[in-house]
Amino acid sequence: MYLAIMNVKPLIDYQLLLTFENGEKRIFDMKPYLDKGIFKELKDEKKFKSVRVSFDSIEWCNQADIDPEVLYEKSVKYSLQ
Repeated sequence: MYLAIMNVKPLIDYQLLLTFENGEKRIFDMKPYLDKGIFKELKDEKKFKSVRVSFDSIEWCNQADIDPEVLYEKSVKYSLQ
C-alpha cells in the first residue's frame, strides 16, 4: 500500500517538499533523476517548478511523473532546523 500525495512544493536545488495523505512531510531530491529520459527537461527551472499534484502522485508540464511509492521510499523526513 502507498500513501497519496496531497501537496507538493518545489524547493531550491531540485528538491521537492511532499505532503502525504497521513500528514507526513518529506523531502525528495530530484537531482539523481535529471540525467534520465524525460526528466532531463526538468533541468529547466521553469519546467521543474511546474510540478503539481496529479491524482495520487505528482506531474510536471512535460507529463513526467513519479510513482508515489518511489517518492515515499526515496525521500527523507522533513524537519524544521
